[in-house]
Amino acid sequence: MIYFIEDDDNIRKLVCYALSHEGYEVTGLSTPRAFRAKLHSCLPELILLDIMLPEEDGLSILKWLKSEAATENIPVIMLTAKGSEFDKVTGLDLGADDYISKPFGMTELLSRVRAVLRRYEKTRIPSEKTYSIGKLFVDPSKHIIEVASSPVTLSFKEYSLLLMLLEADGRVVSRNDLLTKIWGEFYDDSRTLDVHIRKLRVKLGICGELIRTVKSIGYKLGGDGDE
Repeated sequence: MIYFIEDDDNIRKLVCYALSHEGYEVTGLSTPRAFRAKLHSCLPELILLDIMLPEEDGLSILKWLKSEAATENIPVIMLTAKGSEFDKVTGLDLGADDYISKPFGMTELLSRVRAVLRRYEKTRIPSEKTYSIGKLFVDPSKHIIEVASSPVTLSFKEYSLLLMLLEADGRVVSRNDLLTKIWGEFYDDSRTLDVHIRKLRVKLGICGELIRTVKSIGYKLGGDGDE
């Protein structure tokens, strides 16, 4: 199920039609109040969220979603007619998984929806392997992240970044690989990656320093780096 929160009737109907035509189950909602009520009855697999809404702006809704245990791991794609750097960076900082500026083409929107859902599904595939580096422990099969035996809550993107670095087993993962595999082929904005790496380091606390910057190349977990 996909929820699309958009107050413009024409855009909402067009996007819902396009998603339905591709085989997705989608519900269009015109107000934050209707969206919150719908969440109480059924949680979606993906949320498409416009920023400019009546009653409450999309960034406030995003912040609320990421603060609630029941919804914090639901991927969110932000849609907005505003193209300011502030909105984009703020949305990513708050945990948005993707960002599309209006006007947008249906082909691009559908590609991004598929990419986000595909990446989300990969994180749900059970794995018997666990990771332990210093005081950091990660069990992908149970979605457990601990630092010094204390649980850590990560957003979908932050968790995906951490898993990629763990799976690299100490090797450097290039910026391009991280952006392409986690954000998709449309992304070439390195600041997006920097924002999430910074947030991931903060959330990992004393283990944040395990994430090393390899200048002009990318990142790795453990060993020496060049900040």
